[in-house]
Amino acid sequence: MDPNDYTIFSFIKRNARTYGNRIALISGNERITHSQFLEKVNQLSCGLMGAGVEQGDRIGILSQNSIEYAYLCGAAAKIGAIILPINWRLDSGEIEYIISDGTPKIVFVSSEFQDRIKPLISKFDLIKKTYALGQAEGFFEAFNNLMVGEGISPEGNIRSDDDYLIIYTAAVEGRPRGAVLSHQNVIASNLQSIYYWTLTKEDVHLLILPFYHIAGLGMVLSVMQVGGSSIIIPKFDADLVLKHIQEDKVTVFGEFPPILKTLVEKAEGGNYDLSSVRHVVGLDDPDIIKKFQEMSGGTFWSAYGQSETTGIFSFAPYFERPGSAGLPSFMAEVEIVDEYDHLVEKGQSGEIVIRGPMVFKGYWNLEKDNAYIFRNGWHHTGDMGSFDPDGYLWYKGRSPTKELIKTGGENVYPAEVETAILKHPAIKEAVVFGVPDSKWGETIKAVCVLKQGERLTESELIEFVAGRVARYKKPNHVVFTSSLPKNENSLIDRQKVKADYEKI
Repeated sequence: MDPNDYTIFSFIKRNARTYGNRIALISGNERITHSQFLEKVNQLSCGLMGAGVEQGDRIGILSQNSIEYAYLCGAAAKIGAIILPINWRLDSGEIEYIISDGTPKIVFVSSEFQDRIKPLISKFDLIKKTYALGQAEGFFEAFNNLMVGEGISPEGNIRSDDDYLIIYTAAVEGRPRGAVLSHQNVIASNLQSIYYWTLTKEDVHLLILPFYHIAGLGMVLSVMQVGGSSIIIPKFDADLVLKHIQEDKVTVFGEFPPILKTLVEKAEGGNYDLSSVRHVVGLDDPDIIKKFQEMSGGTFWSAYGQSETTGIFSFAPYFERPGSAGLPSFMAEVEIVDEYDHLVEKGQSGEIVIRGPMVFKGYWNLEKDNAYIFRNGWHHTGDMGSFDPDGYLWYKGRSPTKELIKTGGENVYPAEVETAILKHPAIKEAVVFGVPDSKWGETIKAVCVLKQGERLTESELIEFVAGRVARYKKPNHVVFTSSLPKNENSLIDRQKVKADYEKI
């Protein structure tokens, strides 16, 4: 390491020395101090090296949230391995693609996903070992086999700009893309969160979002960087969340619909003290946000970001400018450009572009994509937006060529769902788009044209698609029509389809 290098393991070591007896992680009945966390990380890094993991190797993780997941993130940071989180909501074909593209040397799988992953892992010679997070049976080795010895392993020669994490984004043109994030990217993103939410060693974060999402892992690392603590729960459970808020005095958490709505409804029916909550960040309905702020006294933050920007780079308390995506961070340079990549006037819409230390290194194994997305010295987000006179950023949706549906915190590209629909032998044409939904924020709608003489019901098509993509990507609404509007180039006019059928 050079004198100016600072990595994730750097603050793990610092915390053990400075905040050694303070709690770093809570999971069930376990309470792990910062000193104990360093010991676990040292042990595990020693075990990983003994299993053949070297600097630059990928570590695949298919698991719900767990304390072992956090240990793996720390150990990878020490030895220079790269964390490859796998979204457990994906279907087998999508998981297989991520494994084949990301080429992990070692894979960790929690017990509930072991039957799904076994047939896939056996296809890949590149995977040298598989370990269970939780109950280990036959095919999988026990995680604790790696937690042996004195745990004193040499620290890798890790640089700030070395790869740390690959987050696979929603599929574009049928394939997910792995966004490569460095130690520097993560730390820069952490510093923004620390600044805007005034995080300190006193903060208690509740991990509701999954580790495989940059917002989940990012919040854990942000709070850890200042010596605070995180409570890890496997997945969202409203009763458990409210219990932790009350008993452990949770101060900050992230959410996606319908999490906050569920918490508000539960809390209204019970005697819960939510006054410890200082900050919540996410997406939600204004009425729900208002109710939660009244109940807790905390602040709900509007935000905008991507996996490619290591999470959020635009922040503001929601009611400071309702509906906006906040103000660009003090660490981000953000502009709006037209279709020719020229800067537009304030108030005009165009593509959001950004540069700053939180911008990812590029997509894994996709040099041509990287050259295009980083053209002219900017990261082109594919998102449309505008600035108002006061400098607040307003998100206008995906660009027409990169339209995106955000349902329950997950990203779905219409093109992926359309590809699955068009595999049905009765379908001639299809357009997929998002429509507002009170529970999920957005839900998926498909407008389809049948081939002449064919018959198909809405439920039949939905089940057909659900068998080919992750179930959260299946359409919830299907409309059959005799034809779809075309533009002057004889292509389907997607915007007109959406305008005509959004409310039908």
